[in-house]
Amino acid sequence: MVADRSLTPRVSDVSRCQCSRFGKRGDIFLMIYTVTFNPSLDYIVDVEHIKLGLVNRTVREIIYPGGKGINVSIVLKNLGFDSTALGFLAGFTGADIRSRLETMGVKSDFIEVSDGMSRINMKIRSDEETEINGMGPAIGSADIDKLYDKLDTLKEGDVLVLAGSIPSVMPGTMYSDIMKRLEGRGIDIAVDATRDLLMNVMPYHPFVIKPNNHELGEIFDVELRTRDEVIPYAKKLQEKGARNVIVSMAGEGAVMVAEDGTEYKSEAPKGKVVNSVGAGDSMVAGFIAGYLSTKDYEQAFRMGVCTGSASAFSEQLATKAEVDALLAATYK
Repeated sequence: MVADRSLTPRVSDVSRCQCSRFGKRGDIFLMIYTVTFNPSLDYIVDVEHIKLGLVNRTVREIIYPGGKGINVSIVLKNLGFDSTALGFLAGFTGADIRSRLETMGVKSDFIEVSDGMSRINMKIRSDEETEINGMGPAIGSADIDKLYDKLDTLKEGDVLVLAGSIPSVMPGTMYSDIMKRLEGRGIDIAVDATRDLLMNVMPYHPFVIKPNNHELGEIFDVELRTRDEVIPYAKKLQEKGARNVIVSMAGEGAVMVAEDGTEYKSEAPKGKVVNSVGAGDSMVAGFIAGYLSTKDYEQAFRMGVCTGSASAFSEQLATKAEVDALLAATYK
C-alpha cells in the first residue's frame, strides 16, 4: 500500500545526529566513494557591467575544486562523513585540485593522466552570468582500466556515487559499464546524471537517482511544474529499475518516491539563493548522510532537501551548522 507522507513539522532527528566517520551496516563498516570523471578548478569572478572587446577588471574572485562527485565528497566531509574521491587529474591544475581537497580534509585517490591538464571552468557574474568550461585531459583506455582496478576493491555495503557528465574522450556507456561490473556485489550506487547516462543504468537498480523536474520531464517529453505532477513520472523511473527516486524542483521543493512505495513531498526551505552551483550535489550528499545516520528515508529526504538548500543559500557548499539550522526552521 502506498502512503502519501507530506513532511510533518517537527525537528529532524538528523539534526541531532553525531555522524561517525564512516557509516555502518550490521557488523560491516562501509566506505563511501565518489567518482568525478572530469574534475575542475572553478574560477568565479564578479565584474561590474562587463563590456565585450574591452579590458574588464574583477571586483571579487573565488576559486575552488569542482565537479559533481567532488562536491558530494566535500559536503559529506562537512556533514561528518569521510569519503574517497576518485577520478582523473592532469597537469598543474590537477595538482592544485588535489591540494585544495587535502586542505579541506577530503581524501582522494585520483588517477594521474599524462596528456593534457584538468580543466578550469570560469563563471563571470555581471549583468548576466556567463560560463566558459574547459575541456579536460585526454583520458585513455589504460586510464579507465586503472579506475576499474580501484572500483574492484569496493566491498559489500560500500556506497558509490557516480555524478556528472562523461568527457567526450570516454565511452558514453561508462556509467552502465561500471554498474554492470559491480552488479551483485551489494554496493549501493547513487547516480546523478541526465538522459541516456541515467536511463542506461536503470537495469542495474541504482540505490538512488536524483533528476530535477526539468530533466525528468525531458526523459518523458512532458512539462512538470508541481510536486503532484512529478510523482507519477518518478514512479515510472522506479518501474524501470531505480530503487529510490528524488526529484529536486528548486523553489518548488522536492519529492521522493522510496523503494517501499512511500511518497514524500517537501516545500523548499526559506532563504535567498546566492549560488545554485552544487546544490543538487549537496542534496545527494545530504540524503546519503541522512540515510547512513538514521536508516530512515523520511529523515534522509529531509536532510537532502536542507543540505541542497543550504548550499544554494551560500557562496560555499553547505556546512553542518547551516544544514542543522535549516532542518530546525523547516521541519519544526
